[in-house]
Amino acid sequence: MISFFNICYLRRRILPLYTCMGLLITNIKGLVASLPENDGPVRGKELAELNIINDAFLWCSSGLIADYGRMGDRDLSELRDDEDTEVIDARGRFVFPSFCDSHTHLVYAGSREKEFADRIAGLSYGEIAARGGGILNSALLLHNTGEDELYHQSMERMEEIISQGTGAVEIKSGYGLNTADELKMLRVIRRIRETAPIAVRATFLGAHAVPAEYRGRREDYVDVIINEMIPQVAGEELADYIDVFCDDGFFSVHDTERILMAGLKHGLIPKIHANELGFSGGVETGVKYNALSVDHLERTGDKEIAALAASDTMPVLLPGAALFLGLPDAPAGRMIEAGLPVTLASDYNPGSCPTGNMKLIMSLACMKLGMLPAEALNAATINGAWAMGLGETHGSVARGKVANVIITEEMPSVEYFAYAFGSGLVWKMVAGGRERGA
Repeated sequence: MISFFNICYLRRRILPLYTCMGLLITNIKGLVASLPENDGPVRGKELAELNIINDAFLWCSSGLIADYGRMGDRDLSELRDDEDTEVIDARGRFVFPSFCDSHTHLVYAGSREKEFADRIAGLSYGEIAARGGGILNSALLLHNTGEDELYHQSMERMEEIISQGTGAVEIKSGYGLNTADELKMLRVIRRIRETAPIAVRATFLGAHAVPAEYRGRREDYVDVIINEMIPQVAGEELADYIDVFCDDGFFSVHDTERILMAGLKHGLIPKIHANELGFSGGVETGVKYNALSVDHLERTGDKEIAALAASDTMPVLLPGAALFLGLPDAPAGRMIEAGLPVTLASDYNPGSCPTGNMKLIMSLACMKLGMLPAEALNAATINGAWAMGLGETHGSVARGKVANVIITEEMPSVEYFAYAFGSGLVWKMVAGGRERGA
């Protein structure tokens, strides 16, 4: 059942973007619909299950999924004959729920390909950051970029990920590292949220790195986050969530707890960057503060898995960043065996994963993390939706949910989608019951 909060969210943020025009997709080779009686994240062994309806139809009306089933289950002639209904013949093609990317840094200025070359030449991520590169480099570029230009650059990336099948996205700040620039980023995210044809959630990540002027005075910068940034972010209602990079060389567990407590007082729900670079305690801290998700998790052992298994906090894996930085792969198999609701996201950002292509992320999860294609699809769709608080309205094909789906190119099987990792395979992207660029 859709909660009152999400009904209000649909009315305010989603449905006004769409007309009352209907969309009928017919002759679908395989429609990947919700698992029966599933009303939450998909956990453990259930991740390998898909409910595939063969020779199916999907009917969308006023931006929502109105009905679906086998072609013979319903007389579709009245819908086909309605001049306000667009009909798409999906013969030979599959229809999937659109991707829900719950961890991105999509708003940024410029790029960092020089650091890419530096890493190839042998410098580590930490060494690049220590000499003013990494996040601090992006912060300088963002500071020197006007808000309108930042918005236009970011909307180009938004259009790109929509064309690749993403139907909901979370975007973090974190390249400002001072009050004015963090607010600038979040205002740009708000503009994107107001103009993009998909759902956008905003996360305040002032604690992404310690700015150069606070080097050696990290706690003073934490004070600025708590006393200046959070009250202004909350006062302008610019963010849904608050995040901290709780990891070796960045912010400690003590710093993280101070920031999360301040955020909670202002209504910001915790999320955490955890255990990317070391066994930082970030996972346990996220569980302690009922974080919606803990993300990265390349360094995760039995203790962290046990903490997650006893909580509702979702583990979000970012295989694109691990590949790009040459980090260990997160132990997805052990997490699934422990019954966790494993989630996949892109981490789209200029320094450690300059792509938001969630189909590629699915393929990496299969090839690098050992996930089955079905597990990767559930992790990138319905679990991604729950990891950004949109599970009741997005992430699966279910009556009453937002009509965001991917129509694939002609394919022999569901598994082919992840298997053909270098092929696009998104024939059409449907957002809110309307075809978008693909």
